Amino acid sequence: MAKRVAARPDWLKTSQVKDLYSVSSCISQDFADYVEYWQHNGYWLFDSPEIICRLAKDHDIDLSGTKTFYYEAYAYQCYEDDPAWETFELEASFSTHIQLPKKKRLEGYDIVSFALRNAPECSYLSCNHMAQQLKVNEHCLLASFAEAKAHLESKVFSGCEPGPCRIFAVYSLPVEN
Repeated sequence: MAKRVAARPDWLKTSQVKDLYSVSSCISQDFADYVEYWQHNGYWLFDSPEIICRLAKDHDIDLSGTKTFYYEAYAYQCYEDDPAWETFELEASFSTHIQLPKKKRLEGYDIVSFALRNAPECSYLSCNHMAQQLKVNEHCLLASFAEAKAHLESKVFSGCEPGPCRIFAVYSLPVEN
């Protein structure tokens, strides 16, 4: 996904956060309202940066000022108030052929709600202000998968956005010349 990374909003009261690399587009916006072009995959994301670039070119979408991310979703989801893990299915009606990036940098882990069960919705860490209570990095992400899973299993997110929710590894991709 290509995103316009936003600086920490004033309402998020934590000095440890500089900007938001969240999977959610609530604060750091996606490059476009891309769903209307029907180029996304079964995860409601993109198989490669090349598809994003082609879509932007075909529809005159300016990608300047965006940063490209690669996400890996944990194969299970749970609810914010019930840590019983269950598998989830990608949307089978969309072609999904993810091209793994040659270079990527792990930035941290995000926990995102999927109440509508298709596209990523809200990040518990940023949208729900949980970064004010939990230790997150400068990009408002958790340091490890184990930490993300433990927080969910301890029900620390009860009262946040309705689930199910999923854990994502968030990688930044290098700028291509």
